[in-house]
Amino acid sequence: MELKELMLRAPRRTLAVAESLTAGHVQACVASVAGASGYFLGGVTAYTLEQKVAWLGVDRASAVAVNCVSAEIAAQMARGVSERFGAEVGVATTGYAEAAPARGVPAPMAWWAVAMRDARGEFSVTTGRVDLPGCTRVEVQSRVAEAALAALVAALRAERV
Repeated sequence: MELKELMLRAPRRTLAVAESLTAGHVQACVASVAGASGYFLGGVTAYTLEQKVAWLGVDRASAVAVNCVSAEIAAQMARGVSERFGAEVGVATTGYAEAAPARGVPAPMAWWAVAMRDARGEFSVTTGRVDLPGCTRVEVQSRVAEAALAALVAALRAERV
């Protein structure tokens, strides 16, 4: 079942997206489907610590400790974008589109998160890591977006079982 069908099926869900290294790729994929306006509320591309804190409610101290790249920061971004947009579901990506040897990152990698709000307003969050040695920056962005969307579809399917 594709994303659109899962989002619009009862119980209907709305979606918001927070991106860093994918720089809008996730949002572009979501919005490329006819009918996306029935569930996609919008998104934020926040590349810097300051913007993640201001727009997504990321905890500054936690983000500084990991240069904004961890499962927890991805989870905070997903919850934050969901809260800001009033969406039931938030998806986020953060990571390194290129190796960063000075930071101990030998190859491109990223974290994604899917935050789903229940009827009580509480979130359940799933996170995952994508390691992409040998990939170009654009390949990393594309593959991380694909991984985040696949995780979203899997979470929606699991919810409906």
